[in-house]
Amino acid sequence: MTRTARGNGGGNEGESADNAGTADGRDADLRNAGLKSTLPRKRVLELLRYRNSRHLSAEDIYRRLIEQGTDVGLGTVYRVLSQLEQAGLLLRNDFDGGKAIYELNEGGHHDHLICLGCGRVDEFSNEAIEILQEQTATAYGYRLVHHRLALYGYCRRCAAEAAQPSIS
Repeated sequence: MTRTARGNGGGNEGESADNAGTADGRDADLRNAGLKSTLPRKRVLELLRYRNSRHLSAEDIYRRLIEQGTDVGLGTVYRVLSQLEQAGLLLRNDFDGGKAIYELNEGGHHDHLICLGCGRVDEFSNEAIEILQEQTATAYGYRLVHHRLALYGYCRRCAAEAAQPSIS
């Protein structure tokens, strides 16, 4: 099993080490996707490149942009997310709870662990699970084209907090 450092909980936020975190990288990503390089698009991509904020809702993105002093409306954030998703730069996940969560489309397949307590999302890859899913589809006569796996539970922090006796 491969565990990635692409969750959204705990730790210090910092940009990923690759060139994609630079202004030139963001501009190139947008141009390659056929989009103009606008400030809202660049800021959204920038936010999603942070290691600990890689899975965000439109409202989370809006709130963080406002906190950073970016003058943007919630409607603009929704439009930008839709454009970036259509251009293939972002992936939209509709996890239980009904709120769409966005992440960078970095190619390659991964699955998700979602904390029911704090909403943390962690990515993982597990070849044994992938093989089992393929075998299951074949056993039922399916040719698997695409799948998404989301596992729901409680992260270590939330599980520990739930185990603590409450002080009255």
